[in-house]
Amino acid sequence: MWLARWEPRLTLAVGVLALACGGDGGGGTGPCTPGTATQLVKTSGDPARWYLNNPLPTPLSVTARDASNCPVPGVVVNWAVASGGGGVNPGQSTTGATGVATTTDSIGSTSPQTVTATPAIVTLPTVTFTATGGAPSTSGAVTVGDNVFTPANVVVQVGSTVTWTWVGANPHSVTFGAGTPTSATQTSGPPFDQTFATSGTFNYFCKVHQNMNGSVRVVH
Repeated sequence: MWLARWEPRLTLAVGVLALACGGDGGGGTGPCTPGTATQLVKTSGDPARWYLNNPLPTPLSVTARDASNCPVPGVVVNWAVASGGGGVNPGQSTTGATGVATTTDSIGSTSPQTVTATPAIVTLPTVTFTATGGAPSTSGAVTVGDNVFTPANVVVQVGSTVTWTWVGANPHSVTFGAGTPTSATQTSGPPFDQTFATSGTFNYFCKVHQNMNGSVRVVH
């Protein structure tokens, strides 16, 4: 009878203990006290295909965890390009409170590129990333429909021209910020061409429908 009365409390205590050790399904997302790092893994896998001779839009990232999947801070990670050219910066980073360490990777002139993340703790494995790339487009084409630019986001090489063509029934504009030419507000007529001489991201919108947005990202 004593065991029957106290079993719910014991079950609750075990559940709390499991969460405290990152035992909420193995993800280590619950509150926990980190132990010694036993794992070093890719935080979000290999990067998506990008463009040669350009930095990746998101950093490379690894996560250090202990045997209970609790994230471990303070693990030093050394980054290096193993093949394919390009470079990483910084060459060394340290995992933070979430167990994550990152570096910015630039793909070189050849693909694929491999980058290694080697922990200073010799018992942990080295993680290898593979990044692939190709040449960016030298032109872009966008249709201006009713309340939508298609595609909403384009990527082109420096010196390329993007052309907007009106296909909707309502008036729209292609309006950039200061320093970049903008189109007239129109329903049809000649396309609007814009050549981009510098790299960067150029956002634009329609003056008539300001929830109608697009961007041009210009890479090397």
